[in-house]
Amino acid sequence: MLDAIAVIVGIVIGAGIFRTPSLVAANTGSSGMFLLAWLLGGVVSLIGALCYAELTTTYPHTGGDYHFLTRAFGKRLAFLFAWARMSIIQTGSIALLAFIIGDYGAQIYSLGEYTSALYAAGVVVALTGINIIGVTVGAGAQKLLTALEVLGILLILLAGFFFAPAAAAAPAAGPLQAGPGPSLGLAMVFVLLTFGGWNEAAYISAELRTGRRGMAAALILSIVIITVIYLLINLSLLHVLGLDRIAQSDAVAGELMRLTFGEAGLWLIGLIVAVSALTSANATIFTGARTNYALGRDFPAFRLLGKWNAQTSSPVNAFLVQGAISLALIGLGLLTRNGFATIVEYTAPVFWFFLLLVGAALFVLRRKEPGRSRPFRVPFYPITPLIFCLTSAYLLYSSLVYTGLGAFVGVAVLLLGVLVLLVLPRPENTSRQ
Repeated sequence: MLDAIAVIVGIVIGAGIFRTPSLVAANTGSSGMFLLAWLLGGVVSLIGALCYAELTTTYPHTGGDYHFLTRAFGKRLAFLFAWARMSIIQTGSIALLAFIIGDYGAQIYSLGEYTSALYAAGVVVALTGINIIGVTVGAGAQKLLTALEVLGILLILLAGFFFAPAAAAAPAAGPLQAGPGPSLGLAMVFVLLTFGGWNEAAYISAELRTGRRGMAAALILSIVIITVIYLLINLSLLHVLGLDRIAQSDAVAGELMRLTFGEAGLWLIGLIVAVSALTSANATIFTGARTNYALGRDFPAFRLLGKWNAQTSSPVNAFLVQGAISLALIGLGLLTRNGFATIVEYTAPVFWFFLLLVGAALFVLRRKEPGRSRPFRVPFYPITPLIFCLTSAYLLYSSLVYTGLGAFVGVAVLLLGVLVLLVLPRPENTSRQ
């Protein structure tokens, strides 16, 4: 169970926490609302984790969400999820993390107008290459990066609470005004983006040695740990910078470290953020390619993705396609001149749409398979999963109403998947376990 907690926490706590606080601050009206948004993010994630705990303990399977949706709604909808994961959700996450590295790298050494996008593209190419070489190299890189990431977060907390100069802490006192037109709905889109990834636990549900109930405990404890860490990081940012300065910075952790340690701190935070982003990006590239591989195995039209390279123990074609799509999304971010925010807009509506469907799958599967053994039952059913579904629906609405071009591109790509689905031959029914 400790391994499962480490995996979940390691996937979730990535470089997003070093970039999204400024976007959250810009959409909240006071430091109290700013912290409340992060606390709400933890509560929403915990409710979602309870729903996932029932699904993962009742239907442990390496297919994760794909398997739940297949059982509840059939293979055609599951195909649409796999399409979205390949072209929007997973590849969008890779592009997001790459842009974070690019934004911080641009502060340290500029290559000109397109510095951030160039660094981002380099990250995608390098990590895809590492994972193509083989699973041993990819897993070894993940362990090293995770250890460095934990040390970096501890350093930021120490800097914010114990080493920041007294003069820098003054702006954090009292309620502060944010930018014009604050929106808690949009703030929550960015908060829950930063909490995103805990649902990846579904993909390791079949491999937990402590048994099915251990999966539920791992999910719940992981969300509690992540929420505490996020609140501490944001408290340290408020302590040093105050809400206004957080809202105005594209590299908020860099501001904190520069005020605390001078220019050396700026270099140090650039390194910490790069390591954190690389940690999450490497994990996302690793798991994403395997979903694409499963898509290739289930649908003959995508059989190219379903080829496994025995020499490197990796799905090479799936890695290459995933890398190409991620590079295209970096190009989209470059085109809009607002890389990170554009990719958030691109991924958020589709992500929340499918999370809403997974919540609905809990109701459907209870009705379709009432006699199934459920080692963990979500408490206060049906209220808890209903809250999860309503929250997901609200975040879907917010990610469409309060965002721009990126959201419409993401929805268009999903609709393209619908057209592909219409021309595909009807998939054969497979036996369920």
